[in-house]
Parts: sequence; C-alpha cells; structure tokens
Amino acid sequence: MVGKKMEILIEQITEEGLVFEFEKSVENFPVLAEMAASGECKFAAPIGTILRAQRIGDMVEIDGDIETSVHLPCSRCLQPFQISLKSHFALTYMRRATDGIEDSEPQEVELSAEDMGIVYFQGEKINLKDTIQEQVVMEFPLRALCKQDCKGLCPKCGADLNENLCDCDHRSSPGRFDVLKNLKLEK
Repeated sequence: MVGKKMEILIEQITEEGLVFEFEKSVENFPVLAEMAASGECKFAAPIGTILRAQRIGDMVEIDGDIETSVHLPCSRCLQPFQISLKSHFALTYMRRATDGIEDSEPQEVELSAEDMGIVYFQGEKINLKDTIQEQVVMEFPLRALCKQDCKGLCPKCGADLNENLCDCDHRSSPGRFDVLKNLKLEK
C-alpha cells in the first residue's frame, strides 16, 4: 500500500479500488514542518489520512479525508488555542505522456488540467505527499480566532480585553476622514 514515501503503485489498484489509511508525523511534510519550526503553529496530532483510489483507464481518481489538530495564536488577542483541521478532497490523476510529442495544431481549451482538478503523474507511482500537504495548508483559517466574540487587545495599553477591561478610554476615536464630513463642495 502506502510506504514511507506515501506513494501508491498503480498496479495495486484493483477493479474494486483501493482503500487505505495512515498517520504520518509533520516531519514527513516539508512545508508543514517549516510552518511549525517558524512558530506559525504547533501540530498537536499527526496527519491522519483515509484515501480511496479507483482506476479508470489511465486515470486514477483519489478522494480522501485528512485530519489533524494544531495550536494557533488568536489573531485578535494572541492567546494560543487548539483547532481541528479537516479536509475532504477529490482529485483525478492522469498519466503524463513521456514521449514529449506535443500537438502542433492549436486547440481551443477553456479549462486547464489544473482548473479541472487533474494532477499529472509519470511512471507507475503516484506520490501523495504534496497533495496531503496542500490540503492541510488550505484548511488553515485566514484569521484564526480563539472564539467568535474575541475582544482582542486594548489598542492603547495592550491588555487582553477578554480577561478584564483596562482603565483606558474606549470611546471611539474620530477617524481620519471625520474632518471631511462637514466639507461642502461648490458645483
């Protein structure tokens, strides 16, 4: 099945398909390991993966579920919190022609292979490392919040407003465009 290199041998996929699951540590994925080493996040669990592969001619359809757990700093209050990352994906792998012959006649193409979810592979193996790593990265939230109603930090003294209010004046200050509200333009 899937060895240390996270590869599927095409010949192992039978007519009924192939289902397998495995867990790999973050160190097996260079981009995720770099994110953890730089302090962007801390992985609390290995990358759990369940994959289903089905052959259709020279194409292989793979759909799967990936799950892990990470500690992230909240983007408002900077407090670390744990979040579960889950991804479901479906990709079609297509064997890339190795003869190097390209069609000399231009063809109208509306969608590229990438747009249609097609990933090319060569040889008799499909390496899943990049696919799994990409799916995990795409599940990271754009703005990680410890809770939806996180109050963040005081912009004046830096106190965590979730724990207690500080003595700073929290009235809304005039914005930089407030001076324009009384501006009258003559026509």
